[in-house]
Amino acid sequence: MKAIKIEKLVKNYQTNQVLKEVDLEIEEWDFFALLWHNWAGKTTMISIMTNLVNKNSWKVEINGVDIDSDFGLARSYIWVVPQEFNFDIFAKVRDICMTQAGYYGIAKDVASQRVDYYLEKLWLAEKANAKARELSGWMKRRLMIARALIHEPKILVLDEPTAWVDVELRQSMWEFIKELNANWTTILLTTHYLEEVEALCKNVAIINKWQIIENTSVKQLLTKLDEEIIVLNTLDDITEINQELLEKFHAIILNKNELEVTISKKYSLNDLFVALNNSQINVTSFRNKVNRLEKLFIDMTR
Repeated sequence: MKAIKIEKLVKNYQTNQVLKEVDLEIEEWDFFALLWHNWAGKTTMISIMTNLVNKNSWKVEINGVDIDSDFGLARSYIWVVPQEFNFDIFAKVRDICMTQAGYYGIAKDVASQRVDYYLEKLWLAEKANAKARELSGWMKRRLMIARALIHEPKILVLDEPTAWVDVELRQSMWEFIKELNANWTTILLTTHYLEEVEALCKNVAIINKWQIIENTSVKQLLTKLDEEIIVLNTLDDITEINQELLEKFHAIILNKNELEVTISKKYSLNDLFVALNNSQINVTSFRNKVNRLEKLFIDMTR
């Protein structure tokens, strides 16, 4: 059974078509990314899945349930954590989560345990009795996720979950989301941080001009890269490096201990390290100059 199945989905706003016969299938327990430019139909597609926007034609199933046949059941399987905060800012953190449990008829004692668990997992336990308006922006985003998980939906849609978050907090959130997925929750992620997709997701679809132009595994997508740009830091002075090596790997000396290298499909990173080792140059660290998925995304959606 598919977690999400979309067939020939079309949506028009008057004469403006925002989704053009979109086909998409997401397997149960997948960690799936949707990538697109702004105004490419992302919000519309998510809104159709949750029946906030009517589709013009064809079929959407959530966990095997057609949204037109039994929307209530389909809706119980999926929850969207949007970018915008949409809770009562004057309510207490714990009360916001307990109210969510009430909407789904969860027994009070079970709900209480779940609220405590998810507030702890999302580093909000100390703020349980604080009013939502007293939270920082990042804490409010965590509260949105905690509330979403109270009825433990099978499918969780995260719309830019780590926007405006510093690196350390983003890494913590990554670990929590991976744990959710490992515990049989299907994750659908939309994000502008493409390194997030590479670090977390198994599969990815790219939408351009209101159509899916690529639908594959992240691993397979990265094989489409023609080249990678790597910046290496070295222990040894590289100002006298062999000119043939520089030309072979399209290398540029940035300073005496830093080298920028463009590696084409013709060579591997291991080939580079062997060549440097033969030249008695020891590499201490290296990094990608640009995010690999970002380069692919830009190239594919021009």
